[in-house]
Amino acid sequence: MNRFSSFCLVGIAFLFPSLASSNAAWTGTTMIERTAKIDNVELHYLTAGKGPVVILLHGFAETSRMWRPIIPLLAEKFTVIAPDLPAIGDSSIPGDKIDMITSAIRIHSLVRSLGIEKARVVGHDIGLMVAYAYATQFPAETEKLAVMDAFLPGVPGWEAIYNAPNIWHFRFNGEYPEQLVQGRERTYFEYFWNVFAADKTHSIPEAERKAYTEAYSKPGRMRAAWAYFASWPQLAKDFAQLSQTKLTMPVLSIGGEKSLGSELAAQMKLVATDVTVIVLPNTGHWILEERPKETTDALVKFL
Repeated sequence: MNRFSSFCLVGIAFLFPSLASSNAAWTGTTMIERTAKIDNVELHYLTAGKGPVVILLHGFAETSRMWRPIIPLLAEKFTVIAPDLPAIGDSSIPGDKIDMITSAIRIHSLVRSLGIEKARVVGHDIGLMVAYAYATQFPAETEKLAVMDAFLPGVPGWEAIYNAPNIWHFRFNGEYPEQLVQGRERTYFEYFWNVFAADKTHSIPEAERKAYTEAYSKPGRMRAAWAYFASWPQLAKDFAQLSQTKLTMPVLSIGGEKSLGSELAAQMKLVATDVTVIVLPNTGHWILEERPKETTDALVKFL
């Protein structure tokens, strides 16, 4: 077993102790790290397994690392592709157009470059918005869509969330916020990881907190990630138009009771015709980390 596979199994055991101990087949799963140049952007991604394709899209304050504990399970039935979003993690920072619509196009180009014609797309947080942008722009190539605890700018119900004072960070970007956060990235992210969880002691594990802090602390990375938030006024206009054509593929909406589970479900019923809703009780925003078994079971069953 190589060093990377060993690391993956440690992650599985940490977040999914019962599953890791009961499923010996996982030890044969190998995750591979790859990089592809798409539209002059280097996209880093994890891949494993074989079968129908599943694309996993992470959110803000995380990277593709968030998916490592469940990739081996999904890889038993699927070809899994988990990219770092453009500008985040080990993907390069584009020279222009850091937004959900463009990122969806770039990830679609990555998928097509691998000879893949159809995929099932999963997204959490801002990755949810990229996943929705993917499904709306390439509906014939999106077999299923799973959206995890966030919301859709531009779709009715979004403004109350966007303007809520406790989520001030949507507008916190630019020169002076960058200076305030520089060198204090861990403190800044603790707000998300702790306050947005139902129980901060069952949120993002310490190893991941260190890794995410390191990734976003690199020169230019926080500014680039904030560009996704800065793009929302235009994104709201784009989604308002795209949502006029309802999605017809099966959609799973899954979120936390103490976060945006109900709000997301209401929005998805407006933009899609075949929606399955799961709202996890006593759960915050970090549903994969807070409720690993329930979230994983729901994804595996749906996909």
